[in-house]
Amino acid sequence: MPILKKLKEALDEAKVSYEVYNHALAYTAQEIAARQHFSGKEMAKVVMLEVDGALVMGVIPGSRKVSLDLVRASLGANKARLATEDEFISRFPDCEIGAMPPFGNLFGLKVYVDPALEQDEYIYFNAGNHTQTVRLKYVDFARLVKPQLARLVAEKIRKAA
Repeated sequence: MPILKKLKEALDEAKVSYEVYNHALAYTAQEIAARQHFSGKEMAKVVMLEVDGALVMGVIPGSRKVSLDLVRASLGANKARLATEDEFISRFPDCEIGAMPPFGNLFGLKVYVDPALEQDEYIYFNAGNHTQTVRLKYVDFARLVKPQLARLVAEKIRKAA
């Protein structure tokens, strides 16, 4: 399956450098990272959220889980929950469910990204399907998507040795 056409057009039009990788069928960020031999924290995982009645896209490191308490606090929201597939499937007609790229702007969605993703030069993300990922410089992603930075995952607690 080819990279999502809408995504490819946006990247090509912006003249940014990116790489597309093919891999065996994988559904989780950690599976993809393991198959492609990169750190799970470099995988930009999309989490669809319903925040105060609005559907938004959260983007977090693939090795982490979203904290709804932090989402509420960071966004100054009264209510925040994970959106159901039924609530967002129609927004991504050409994407396999769970493989949406973190380019919510291409789908009319506000995008919030956790600052932890800024720590690496490159991010990897699903290309609209479960067999391809895209590698892109984080600065290019931020320039194209214009996401709002917001803490969406709790700080990792290091265990004493």
